[in-house]
Amino acid sequence: MHLLIPAAGMGRRMGSEFATRGLRQRNKLFLELLGKPVLAWSLLAAQAASTIKWIGIMGQSEDLIEFQNILQQLNLTNPVELIVGGETRQESVYNGLQALPADAKRVLIHDGARCLVTPKLFDLCSETLHTCPGLIAAVPVKDTIKVVDQDGIISATPDRHNLWAAQTPQGFEVELLKRCHAQGKELGWQVTDDAALFENCDLPVKIVRGEETNLKVTTPVDLAIAEFILRQRAN
Repeated sequence: MHLLIPAAGMGRRMGSEFATRGLRQRNKLFLELLGKPVLAWSLLAAQAASTIKWIGIMGQSEDLIEFQNILQQLNLTNPVELIVGGETRQESVYNGLQALPADAKRVLIHDGARCLVTPKLFDLCSETLHTCPGLIAAVPVKDTIKVVDQDGIISATPDRHNLWAAQTPQGFEVELLKRCHAQGKELGWQVTDDAALFENCDLPVKIVRGEETNLKVTTPVDLAIAEFILRQRAN
């Protein structure tokens, strides 16, 4: 299985204490988590998964040297290619798809900030992708969700039994996803994940049960929670 990791974000919600380096915001994936960069934990999980055979990392051009330093420290056995990303996640994934090896039939896409993903989840998504054209890891929503209008007034309360919180990995047949990205680019679609492109093209996306600990590191609080979870796993 081929894996693409969008890693071009600047961590705007991480706060200046964590995310500013000189005059530019720092990529939050370089923040340390138990002595390793956030990105390293996702890479180690991918390395430990039995199904992942190739990894592509999409990042800003000015960050590629630091990515290379991380890779040298980890000494991964899987081949890893560094790819210049875009200004949005959507653009970065588009660039990553163009850089896939010619023999890539299926691809998993995993946000580098979801650093608590396990090898087991990578393998489950890889295996399930052989049975469907597209999938996402997700977990059922626990809280009651309110739809709120522009005036701050609740307009609806959807049945939470039908609601799932999307995670990554997300997986797709390569040619179908390339086609969806090309159509999205042509029509000016702006989406926050690749499943939405599939949905816009009327293609089915299957749910794979994700992991409650597979959180996305977005704020300093998330970083503290991630550290706690990693310590619990180590114990």
